[in-house]
Amino acid sequence: MKADLSVEIAGIRMKNPVMTAAGTFGTEYAPFVDLNRLGALALKTITLEAREGNPPPRVAETPAGMLNAVGLQNPGVERFVAEILPPLVELDTPLIVSIAGATVDEYGRLAARLETARGIAALEVNISCPNVRAGGIAFGTVPEMAAEVIRTVRANTSRPVIAKLSPNVTDIAAVALAVAKAGADALSLINTVLGTAIDIRTRRPILASVFGGLSGPAVKPIALRAVWQVYKAVRLPIIGMGGITTGADAVEFFLAGATAVAVGTANIVNPKATVDVLQGIEEYLKREGIPDIRQLIGAGHI
Repeated sequence: MKADLSVEIAGIRMKNPVMTAAGTFGTEYAPFVDLNRLGALALKTITLEAREGNPPPRVAETPAGMLNAVGLQNPGVERFVAEILPPLVELDTPLIVSIAGATVDEYGRLAARLETARGIAALEVNISCPNVRAGGIAFGTVPEMAAEVIRTVRANTSRPVIAKLSPNVTDIAAVALAVAKAGADALSLINTVLGTAIDIRTRRPILASVFGGLSGPAVKPIALRAVWQVYKAVRLPIIGMGGITTGADAVEFFLAGATAVAVGTANIVNPKATVDVLQGIEEYLKREGIPDIRQLIGAGHI
């Protein structure tokens, strides 16, 4: 018997729990992956105005992951709505649009602008990007500021609001509680971990901005810890992400409390990573005789 893989995140029905992480996947993967097979597609973060991002070098490889300081490069909301969104809404896959602002007001204006755009299932509010000078992680490290952003977005959209939280805090559960009270419908955990790398030949930082966000297998234990802690503190569905490269990785996140998982850096190494993770989950459920993926959510806490 084939297991039931369907899940629900803040009212969004997903045929399976595997989605993409914002900024790591786009239509360029279509030759390798049937985008209709995915549970949801989280699109690269957009801002009100176009951003060129940070100057290069802005990516560095590490032994177990990647440092990036791209800086939310994107074409701005108007080009997104006019050019990027229309072909994607034809997919049989929910679209989650990631948004960011330099001020609280920008978050609200962006949410309001997207309210009339067709085909968006939810907004993922990026209050945790470590690679921008204004806004970004600054909003995600103080519970009161994080709550203010979510409250403003909530007031400007009728769509589900997903708060993407930073691991670069002392108590991520406190931030999760604050955004839940402010109106978040779900949580994404985690964004990248702040790090750096130094070229010993030049004796200078490799990244032009010195610091970047670490992602990939190196951060998986940190992400799992965050999901575990937040699951115990907040009764909101969690999208777990951070170093997921196999079905076994994903199962760990479900057991910690995630309802869905997002694949990010693994896509850069393996364009078919999302479907490989999905297949690995299916094989695990069959091997263990589990008829419903939802039986795994939070089961590690029992």
